[in-house]
Amino acid sequence: MILTVTPNPSLDRTYELPGVVRGAVLRATADRVDPGGKGVNVARAVAAAGHRTVAVAPMGGPEGALLARLLGELGIEAAGVPITGSTRVNVTLVEPDGTLTKINAAGPELSADEAEGVFDAVRSRSSTADWIACCGSLPRGLAPEWYAELVARSHRAGARIALDTSGDALTAALAGGPDVIKPNALELAEAVGRPLGTVGDVLKAAEELRERGARSVLASLGADGQLLVEASGAYFATARVDAVRSNVGAGDASLAGFLTAGGRGPGALASAVAHGAAAVRLAGSLMPAPADLDPTSVVTTSHVPLDRALTEPAP
Repeated sequence: MILTVTPNPSLDRTYELPGVVRGAVLRATADRVDPGGKGVNVARAVAAAGHRTVAVAPMGGPEGALLARLLGELGIEAAGVPITGSTRVNVTLVEPDGTLTKINAAGPELSADEAEGVFDAVRSRSSTADWIACCGSLPRGLAPEWYAELVARSHRAGARIALDTSGDALTAALAGGPDVIKPNALELAEAVGRPLGTVGDVLKAAEELRERGARSVLASLGADGQLLVEASGAYFATARVDAVRSNVGAGDASLAGFLTAGGRGPGALASAVAHGAAAVRLAGSLMPAPADLDPTSVVTTSHVPLDRALTEPAP
């Protein structure tokens, strides 16, 4: 069972448009609403793969009620923590060539009691969890050290922690030894304070974060693939994707694939890449089911291509 923690969940509304023109009235060719937030997306991908998952998240207002209902319809147990504010609504505009324009709302401000309520919800449900996936930005009201405290409490309870966040929240949590962190290239560059232009640069940065406490690093490099650095060594994997429809939630699907495959080693990395590649072929923030996966398209190696330039270097 994968327990997910999403401190700042959302409803994600996606509109497919023939084009985006400022100041014009735009008519969508398709639209959908999905439960959102990085941890919620991980839970959706875990459920789509046929595994049990529980989604812990603060939920408030009619938006929070809709979020809980949508999760239930997907077979996900929603462990909602009641809050005074309303769950945020994010909007994504998708153009025919795959260009995305995202509008992310700030979300509600959590009180100290509401933040403690999230800790309590995790504690009461973590005894049967194989992994706790803590994902996404922190809402207003939570200090950058909030994830660090969650990692510490969860480790004391004997749980394994996967952390997918960025900035001060990521760096503050490193000393607590999260079992795996999942930064993208930009987040990794920010954490080490220098630009990353090659896969070798990414490897050095991942090793640095391991020295600072992370037990393993699963680095997402977009179209260039993914790099896993752990105690057993470093592994690199790529997958062929002929057409990208939407990359919203692809990293979250990737983390779900990694954790449901055991959360370590080249096999889990291959699963992560297969899930991420499948997600970008789907509309909006849809999560891939087993039928969407193409494991044969994934190439995994322990010979990391150090000199390979990143398609999108991290400044």
